[in-house]
Amino acid sequence: MTLPDRLAGAVDDESVVAQVPLGGDDLLVVTPTRTLVYRADGLLSDETVETYGHDVERVDASKGRRKAKLTLGYGLDGEETISLPASKLEDALHPVLAGILSGTGVTEPGESVIRTFRFSELTLVITSHRVVKHVGGAVWDEEFQEFPYDELTGLDFEEGTVATSVVLTHGGRSERFKAPNESARAVREALTEAVCSFYEVDSLAGFHQLVAEAEEADGTPEAGESPTDFGAGPDPLSASPAADAAEESEADLGSPDGMTVAEAAGGTTERADPLATDPAEGTPDASTETGAESLAIDDAFGGEAADADATDAADATGESMTTPGTGGPIEGEGFEEDVFEDSPFEATEVREESALESEVAALRAAVEAQTERLDRQAELIETLIEELRRGR
Repeated sequence: MTLPDRLAGAVDDESVVAQVPLGGDDLLVVTPTRTLVYRADGLLSDETVETYGHDVERVDASKGRRKAKLTLGYGLDGEETISLPASKLEDALHPVLAGILSGTGVTEPGESVIRTFRFSELTLVITSHRVVKHVGGAVWDEEFQEFPYDELTGLDFEEGTVATSVVLTHGGRSERFKAPNESARAVREALTEAVCSFYEVDSLAGFHQLVAEAEEADGTPEAGESPTDFGAGPDPLSASPAADAAEESEADLGSPDGMTVAEAAGGTTERADPLATDPAEGTPDASTETGAESLAIDDAFGGEAADADATDAADATGESMTTPGTGGPIEGEGFEEDVFEDSPFEATEVREESALESEVAALRAAVEAQTERLDRQAELIETLIEELRRGR
């Protein structure tokens, strides 16, 4: 990919390790010592090139709905922030972090960074020669751990319901960290491929066999085997072997049915039965008297009483209800008259056809011109939104 002239001039003679498009003509490039961000001409800014050195002590990443930020901490020299679209964060983080690890001396010349994983507060970087692990809110800082492959003696994966544990046996100790199951397969494949490539074997089983042969040749005890053998004598960790023997003899004197040592020696010990209780006598029987009472409901609201009330109400008003539609003051003949006879409005004369056509044509031309202006404004708005999404 050809770099823009201004960006190519800023890169100078350095080799470009990675390029990440940021949308439109904007571009992020990584060299062995720097990260450069190129911004093309737009509505909000002119053509610019921003440069960020790789002598970084801390890297933070934050992601919003549309924008993301990479914050590079330079210690006493302050911080620098790279703004980019949220969808490009992971694409940009991998080469930037690889350049920082190389610039700070964590990785060696010729060592390549294969994959970068972020799981909540765990960052895992798999290179061709080591595993770099960082735990914390930052993506990376100087409080990292590294596990070179040349000191690795074991690699296993323990699958769980939610996460998979990666077990590294390194320097005689086991290091564990968990990867979510949705990313566990990618972690397993990348790490297995890197280790097998480093030891020039075809599979993880071949790596384990190679390690076992090396341990057997060196006379090193296998993992899990204790280098110290105390034989069949007394436990060296016991503070008083005689006291342990007395306790074992007392345990042997116990009877199967739970007798104590004193009972076994002939003594008598009374035991209180927690289940024995004195039965209560003369418990009175609870009696309940039940009675049925009937409620007489007087049918005071039905039949003749209701009719009498309705008749009294009609007599009191002195009015009779009529069925709608059977009569009324409105007659049908009245609608034959012109209801707009006394209206103040006057009928207008119809314009000539030629004048009407010319007016419609003028209106059409005005509408078309306005439509073109709206289309142009819509294009400008879309361009503005795109530039805002690119972090300008």
